[in-house]
Amino acid sequence: MIVSLTIVRYRKALVPFALLAMAVHRLPLLFAHGCSFWKLLGCGHNGTFDLQPDWQQWGLLAVWDDRESFNRFYRSSFVSRWWKALGHERWTVLCEPLQSHGSWDGKEPFGKPTGQNYDGPVAILTRATIRFSRLKNFWSHVDEVAGVMAASPGYITSVGIGEAPVYRQATFSVWQNLEAAKGFAYRDKKHAEVIKKTRQENWYSEELFARFKPLETWGTIGSKNPLKQHLS
Repeated sequence: MIVSLTIVRYRKALVPFALLAMAVHRLPLLFAHGCSFWKLLGCGHNGTFDLQPDWQQWGLLAVWDDRESFNRFYRSSFVSRWWKALGHERWTVLCEPLQSHGSWDGKEPFGKPTGQNYDGPVAILTRATIRFSRLKNFWSHVDEVAGVMAASPGYITSVGIGEAPVYRQATFSVWQNLEAAKGFAYRDKKHAEVIKKTRQENWYSEELFARFKPLETWGTIGSKNPLKQHLS
C-alpha cells in the first residue's frame, strides 16, 4: 500500500479552474486503477486549519495498491494532465502507513498496519468531522495550537486540508522523528489540554489518526520542497 498526498497551487486568475476540479476530477478518480480510497481537499493558510480557505491551494490524498498504480496515475491520468496544464506549483509526498486508528467516512483507508521499528521522519494525519454544536469550541483553540505546533522542536512542515469548510478538517504534519511528534501531541501543555477537551466535550462525530513513513517527495510548494533534505 502506498499513500500519496499531492498539493497543487494555482495562479489567482485560474482559481475558477481549481474549484471546477473539485467536481470534474471525481469521475476519473472513481475509475482510477489500483486506487482504493481518495479525497479531493481544500487547504488552509499557513499550514493549518483556517476559516478562510486558501483558494489557490488544493490537494488530493489517495491510497494505492502499489507504486505501479500510482505511477500510472501520475504519469498519464486526466487529473495529472490537468495539474500540469493549469497548476502553478505541485508538491507530492509518498508514504507507507505505520499506524492507523479511527475511520474516514466509515472506512479504514489505511488498513490496520502493525507498525515497525523506525526512527526517521514521520508524517502524522489527524482528521475529524466536528459536531455542529462544538464548532465554536473547536475553532476557538485552532490558532493557539497551530502556533505551538510550528514552534515545536522537530517540526518540519504541515498543511491544513479539508473536505468541507468549517466542519470536516484535517492536518498533515511532518516531524523529524516520532519523539518530536509525541512531544508536541502529549507533552505540550496547551495541546494536551485541547486533546482532553475533545474527549470530555465530545467534539467529533468521527475521527482518524494515522502515522506514516515518508518514502519520497518531489516538486515544490511555496517555491521549496520542505522534505527534500530530510529524505535525501
